[in-house]
Amino acid sequence: MPGRRPQSQAPIPMRFKQSGHRVVPDLKKAVESAAVNPGKRDASAQRNYQFFLALVRARFRHIQRLSNTDYTFFGLQNERDIERQVALFLKAVDTAFRLATDRHLTSREQNPLFWNLRNAFVKGDTRGLTSELKYSFESFLIRNRFPKAVTELHEKLADLRFPYEWYPATRMMQRTIHVHVGPTNSGKTYNALKALENAKSGLYAGPLRLLAHEIYTRMEAKGIPCSLITGEEQRYPKGVDSNFASCTVEMTPLNKAVDVAVIDEIQMIADDERGWAWTQAFLGVQAKEVHLCGEERAVELIKDLAGRMGDKVIVHNYQRLNALHTMNDSLKGDFSNLQKGDCIVSFTRLGLHKLKKGIEEKTGRRCAIVYGGLPPETRAQQAALFNDQDNDYDFLVASDAIGMGLNLEIKRVIFETSFKFDGTKHRSLTVPETKQIGGRAGRFKTASQANAAAKGQQQAAKGWAMPGFVTTLDDEDLPMVAENMQMDITPIKTAGLKPPPFLIENFSAQFPPQTPQSFILLRLREMCRLSNRFHLCSNTDEIVILDFLKDVPLTLPDRLILMVAPAVVNDERVMRAFRGLAEALAHHQSGHICDIEGIDLTILELDTKTSKFNKTELLLRLESLHKQITLYLWLSYRFEGVFQSQHLAFHIKSLVETKIAGLLGEFDFTAESAHLRRKFLRLKVEQNRKRESTLVADEPEGGEGKHGEGEHGEGPGVWNEEGHEEPLLDLNELDQGLNDEARQI
Repeated sequence: MPGRRPQSQAPIPMRFKQSGHRVVPDLKKAVESAAVNPGKRDASAQRNYQFFLALVRARFRHIQRLSNTDYTFFGLQNERDIERQVALFLKAVDTAFRLATDRHLTSREQNPLFWNLRNAFVKGDTRGLTSELKYSFESFLIRNRFPKAVTELHEKLADLRFPYEWYPATRMMQRTIHVHVGPTNSGKTYNALKALENAKSGLYAGPLRLLAHEIYTRMEAKGIPCSLITGEEQRYPKGVDSNFASCTVEMTPLNKAVDVAVIDEIQMIADDERGWAWTQAFLGVQAKEVHLCGEERAVELIKDLAGRMGDKVIVHNYQRLNALHTMNDSLKGDFSNLQKGDCIVSFTRLGLHKLKKGIEEKTGRRCAIVYGGLPPETRAQQAALFNDQDNDYDFLVASDAIGMGLNLEIKRVIFETSFKFDGTKHRSLTVPETKQIGGRAGRFKTASQANAAAKGQQQAAKGWAMPGFVTTLDDEDLPMVAENMQMDITPIKTAGLKPPPFLIENFSAQFPPQTPQSFILLRLREMCRLSNRFHLCSNTDEIVILDFLKDVPLTLPDRLILMVAPAVVNDERVMRAFRGLAEALAHHQSGHICDIEGIDLTILELDTKTSKFNKTELLLRLESLHKQITLYLWLSYRFEGVFQSQHLAFHIKSLVETKIAGLLGEFDFTAESAHLRRKFLRLKVEQNRKRESTLVADEPEGGEGKHGEGEHGEGPGVWNEEGHEEPLLDLNELDQGLNDEARQI
């Protein structure tokens, strides 16, 4: 019967059988030499590809064993049909690998199946490989199902070369594009915001919720009624009409004409995860003047796109208002070397709280803490404590959110590490990330001063222009940070793109109703045509969500909305709640937050003294609940008639945040253990760097045609969710290799 999946046979090398969770790291090290210069592969490289083939076959068997896919649509009526196609597909896989090992054909054009599998594995580990294998097998099954005329229609609908035509009302306008570019602390955003404040109507679109809140507060301080629009929160002035809005870039209103629009951090247009949102805002916003703020490397791309749309471009170049220096020495891992005005940057919330505690214990002085996940009021309070020169809050620990415009009076930026966890692996900081975070040292004028000036406080009018300094906590990280701070950044070549809902609906209409929506989306990605100025953004999470909800009877428009919901797909508890929310929507059930299956509010009653969970376990469960409530709030703005417990959800969210903050403060910091863990992860980062540099060494340049690929890591935070929230802690396969001493931090 179609539900059963045959178990094809393929030997697995003993080195993988014996190592359990070590399979993936060992395999990556084994294949890291397999993508060296074409024509120079040796017997060792061939063995590495054989190991990779073993993983591919084993993963495919695993997928087939767990799959509940009904293959009737693909023309398979019984188990024998499935077995036959599985065997043929595995034969095609073997052929692709022989082309790679024997004839050295590994490019997308020469060996697409092999290239897709390897690329998926490099960029997404086994999760990415799983998604690619599922699609490759389904594409293999459908290879002869559509006649040539239908395939040609699919290709016509998948033509994404002219995305600016998706916004006809905007194309009727004659826009002027002001591009404000320069390094950090150069005044570019300040000047753009002055244009916004002097307009009769306008909007600000930024990368983070905290920036949207900051501009919202600034406009309100000036007596300008302003709306706040983010994915999970929307505020509108009471009793007055609002002609201004401050929003996260994904929420940029495209159906309302305004005088001025400010789009911040425009270099994020190249990001592989969120770049589509900047592209959409830039191409679609109906503003007479569009002010783009960011790095100079975006200028040529913006000029090119503006020329295609017929918009006028004016470039404003800015110079840094004070000097910035990279120090010759690190802090030697010793907090006693900290000075007043120092900021240590870390990349997880748990790490930040541990640093705060360790610094205060070592120095006897207070340390403020700032990160994107803090409630706006708390964040503003902490920033004010640090900026006040007349109290004992001498130090700050902050996330990389400070790199995206959060203004603080920082004398020195100190990187705790030169690497971060990006959701898949630990990797080195990119040049743009390092420069943007490090550039926050020596701020000229803070947002708090600007807000105070708006209220008439004269002392805020005095800016200060002391030089800034950049260094690291450990000696080992300083060379990379110093090198990154001196390097020039490559100009951006492409803008991120994502097919809009109307295009997906039109494309989906060409397939039988029972076709899996995930297959349709992947088919669209495979067939699409792009110009040489665009690349498709990653849609891995969207595919996972579509597969996860495939048996929930949703309408296509509703399914496409849920597809982009901020669901954390690798959190089982979040996904359980997500299914409960989807079921309530599909079956017109109660959408009260207390009635949603999968949302367990009893966790709020637990603490480390009365529960069976230790601090880390309780923290993870609270974090999961916070994500579930955030997901509920996001849906409540899109399905108001179903999810009506919005006020209660905000209250619960506040309770969870308070409980998380209290629990984070209970964790201890041990300097020796922290140093050991950084040392261990530094080695892992180097292994990952070598693997990626070799495996993708022969990737061809993009051009006009199909399958554009994104430019990864184009700004602080390759962040999965709108607005960005720092990871709680780095739970991933690498941690399984930590010894007990390293785990104690």
